[in-house]
Amino acid sequence: MSSLLAEARKTPWKAVNEIKRLLLVPRVRLMFALAGIEWGRGWRFYGAPRIQRHRQSVMRFGDGLQLRSSPASNPLGVDHRVLVCTWSEGAELVIGEDFGMTGGSIVAAQSVRIGDRVMVGANTVIADTDFHPLDAATRQQAPHLGANRPIVIGDDVFIGMRCLILKGAIIGAGSVIGAGSVVSGEIPAGVIAAGNPAKVIRPLGASHEQ
Repeated sequence: MSSLLAEARKTPWKAVNEIKRLLLVPRVRLMFALAGIEWGRGWRFYGAPRIQRHRQSVMRFGDGLQLRSSPASNPLGVDHRVLVCTWSEGAELVIGEDFGMTGGSIVAAQSVRIGDRVMVGANTVIADTDFHPLDAATRQQAPHLGANRPIVIGDDVFIGMRCLILKGAIIGAGSVIGAGSVVSGEIPAGVIAAGNPAKVIRPLGASHEQ
């Protein structure tokens, strides 16, 4: 107990965040229940997320989920609360265990599948849809019929802050995506990739670690 008190004195904002998190639990549990999403073990919410689930879709999260929506919960700041959305009938958003995200959005119009132990940096957007058609005439007649392609993110991936993970993206297990990158193609497993569009910089390996 004394060590906890000492840590709270050194970083009082963390202690405040934990108190707020505990007080928020009943509200967030109700939000997930109303959205028809089963509550998992070890979930932690720093600020309430936004949940937009189409009633004819699948939205599922593994144990150990951690979402940070409060501006004080991350020193990088939060542009807006974490938003998770299944945009259309039949869409699926399936996330594995020990997933963490700060701010940003995940939108599934078709399919977004994320593995275990994935960490997503502040204010990243993951969306498997263009939302709007590219052709002007089609856009005027059917503004919500943008192209969709599934997104797959493997286990143990780390995505830096302010990235865009777009339709058709595949990120292999264990890879790291640099901050501010745009991913629209396939990134193999076990590499560092960055840029717009994101390209492989080098393989991950102990000899390269700083």
